[in-house]
Parts: sequence; C-alpha cells; structure tokens
Amino acid sequence: MKIAVLFGGTSAERKVSIASGIKIAEALLRRSHQVIAIDTAGGFVQIDLKGNYAVGAIPPDEKSLSSLDDRYLTTRLNERDLADLDVVFIGLHGGHGEDGTIQALLNLSNVTYTGSDVLASAAAMDKAFSKMVFKLNGIPTPEWLLYRSTALNDTNAAKREIISTVGFPLVIKPNAQGSTVGLSIVNSENEIAPALKLAFEYDSRILAEKYIAGRELTVAIVGDYDLPVIEIVPEGGFYSYECKYTSGKSKYICPAVLPTDLAEKCKQLGRKAFDVLGCRDYGRVDFRLRGGEELYCLEVNTLPGMTPTSLVPKAMKAIGIEFDELIEIIANLAVRRKSEK
Repeated sequence: MKIAVLFGGTSAERKVSIASGIKIAEALLRRSHQVIAIDTAGGFVQIDLKGNYAVGAIPPDEKSLSSLDDRYLTTRLNERDLADLDVVFIGLHGGHGEDGTIQALLNLSNVTYTGSDVLASAAAMDKAFSKMVFKLNGIPTPEWLLYRSTALNDTNAAKREIISTVGFPLVIKPNAQGSTVGLSIVNSENEIAPALKLAFEYDSRILAEKYIAGRELTVAIVGDYDLPVIEIVPEGGFYSYECKYTSGKSKYICPAVLPTDLAEKCKQLGRKAFDVLGCRDYGRVDFRLRGGEELYCLEVNTLPGMTPTSLVPKAMKAIGIEFDELIEIIANLAVRRKSEK
C-alpha cells in the first residue's frame, strides 16, 4: 500500500510523536509498503532503518514549539506526491493531531486515516468533557473542577474552591495535554498556585482533579482483540514524562496481577469508555485502582504512543502479536473502513 505517516507537529508531545512516527514508518517499510514520512511541522522526512531516536527525559519547551508551524500539511495534501494514498497513518500525539483538527482536514480531502474520527478525537482530548460523558454513562471518574486562565486573576478564590470541593491530595493538569505534560500532584495549599501556573503554560483550561491513591492500570484497545490489563509501576511512584519514555524508569506487569473478575471489569469499563466517546480502531484507557476494588477512569487516549516503551505494543505482544503486525493491523482497520463506504 501507499501510506503516509504523519508525526512531529507542534504539541508538547512532539518528541514522543517523532519517536512513534519513526517506529511506525520503519514497521511499514519492513512490511514492504511504500511509505511517505511527514513531519507536519517540517516536511518530508527520509527514514533511516538503521537510525535510532530517543524521546529524552523532558518535553520540548514552549519557546522552541512556538517557532514551529504545522500548516505544512495543508499546502501539500492534494499535490502529486500525496496522490493515490491508500491510507494516512497518524502518529501525532496531542495538539492538532489528536484534537480532531488533522482528522477534519483529511476528511475534507477525502483521505482515509487511522484512528478515531473528528468528534471522538475532540471529545477524548477534552478531559473535562470526556469525564462528563463518563459520569453520565456510569463510568467512575475522579471528581474535578475546570478552570479557565482567568482563575489566575484570583488564585485565592481558586484555592478556597479547590480545597473545599476536591481536597488533598489532588492533581492539577492541563485539560488537553498528554504524557503528564504540565501536571502536578498537590498535597498542600501553598502548592496550588505554582501548579496552576504550570498547567496554564500548556493550556487555557486546566483541571483540578481528586488524586486517587492506588495502582496505575491501563487497558489497550485494538479492533476486537481481547487484550490484558497492564499495571504500571513507575520509579518513585509517579508516572512522569521521564518515567514514561526512559527505559528502565518504569516496570510494566502484563497481564496485571488482578482477580479475574476485577481484570474483566477493568477491560469492560475500558471498552465502554472508548465506545461512549465514539472512538474507533485503537486506543488506550487509563485507570487508577483504589483499595484493591475501586476503579476510576482517568482518560481515553485516541493516539497512544508507539515508542519502544509504549503500552499498546506491550499488550499486543502479550497475546503473541509483534510490533510490525500491530501496525499492519491498524492500517488495515482503516483500509477496510474505506472499502466498506
């Protein structure tokens, strides 16, 4: 097939996306597909199968991201070198790649692409909106408050409301970011203002969410495959950006050691969260487990990472499906949808 792989972009997850995009492109090349690799903020990229790319321990700073422009794709999408594509494989994370913007552009250009459509992408990226949908559908999720940047005009009022409504410990994070970018775990009143300031550096809306002490679990979803629950045990107890993308910084237990009925409940809730947001093809649903029995859904990731430490590939490997085949399966899910139109 002729496949374009999109990656890079301008979000704070740019480095992760580059790593994912390179791995996706490499896998498709090994499967003998014709691959066009595109950094949406930089142009066409030659993939070196002998190369290696590391994400690093910290996300790119806002100054370096502000110098990038991801409108490149709009000027090239209908040109000859992108004609007759069988599918676009979206390897972007965060920003316009995951919020439905790129998906809308591809829809207008009548191009088939992997992953969720415009509405599901936007709904999942908006954490507050997705949590409202979870609550309406009986999916447990931590209590939260949503703030706009005007909250910085009166942080004392925000502090009072957060303490009385959410309580300690709590999490303050951007409403539409991933990879724990801009996230803080807050244990006291004097930590609230700096956490708000950090989160607002990455988004104009932020969440103050109840912190659920307990185990970190995730459910990978690929088509109709029945995948095991994964437990994440990060170094130091916090699954930070560094722990996510630095080999050896986190331990992954797949399948997670859980009672059979609890593991099944987690998988069912994961599939339900994925479905109520209208997601398709593949994704990942994150949970916290409190007290050995209470599950809380945190969010749905519609474009989860495809780096060497990523969780969807680990879940597929646990049932005997290697990375290259996983990438082929995802591409074929989109192509099949195209043929059924």
